[in-house]
Amino acid sequence: MARDIIKLTVLVSIETKPKRPQWLKAPAPVGDNYRDLKGLVDRLKLHTVCDSAACPNIGECWNHRTATFMILGNFCTRRCGFCAVQKGQPLDVDYGEPERVAEACEILGLKYAVITSVNRDDRKDGGADLFALTIRAIRQRIPGCKVEVLVPDFQGNKDAMAIVMDAAPDVLNHNIETVPRLYQQVRIGARYERSLEMLAWAKALRPEIPTKSGLMVGLGETNEEVVSTLRDLRTHHVDFATIGQYLRPTPQHLPVLRYVTPAEFAEYKQAGRDLGFSHIESGPLVRSSYHAAEAL
Repeated sequence: MARDIIKLTVLVSIETKPKRPQWLKAPAPVGDNYRDLKGLVDRLKLHTVCDSAACPNIGECWNHRTATFMILGNFCTRRCGFCAVQKGQPLDVDYGEPERVAEACEILGLKYAVITSVNRDDRKDGGADLFALTIRAIRQRIPGCKVEVLVPDFQGNKDAMAIVMDAAPDVLNHNIETVPRLYQQVRIGARYERSLEMLAWAKALRPEIPTKSGLMVGLGETNEEVVSTLRDLRTHHVDFATIGQYLRPTPQHLPVLRYVTPAEFAEYKQAGRDLGFSHIESGPLVRSSYHAAEAL
């Protein structure tokens, strides 16, 4: 698999490497609020997906004093070809982390918190217990604060998903990430059908809780495949969707094969509306937690 990625990288760099367009720009990570939030995260010994996954929106979001907290450590047990989060031996679970996340949310004055995690395939429940503890800690410290969780697939463990849903998040998010044809190259260790099944199971457990999913484009998928994936998500009762441009975090990651135009993103958004999504965000810099509160 690694050899295939290297071959694809060389091919793209020699023959068809696209030039990053001028309109694909994000605010620089500078400013007082950015520095304050970074200091807060460091002081409370927390992680954010904004930083660990090299999100291009970190400058905008942190200057608006919002962040997506990443629990269960900073090392992922999977090696997806698109993700900048560190891979390796996972850290011990820190059961003090939920309270520190809640404290950070309170200091930031959040009314809508987004919590995600690394994959923890080393744990039977995939870390579901810490998601539940974090949801409850935020609610106890900040009554009225809404909580969205972006969870892994828990290796298809439905009991793990039930632990999360029993804590009643306001939104249950699990990213499909890409079209089924590209799963073996993009989302190593995951299965397209399993992710769809877990989203449907979450909805079956708590029909009143919106479910959400997101995918990246620019990795070689066709527009028809994108729309087909959106259709699959709706068939599995997903309410909200996000679509954004894949950006290569380092030369060791999968290459960008195409920069999708704003007009095409608008077409994806209209297709999602036509399919019946309650809310859909579609644009070059859209990420799964970008402007997340607007969906509610």
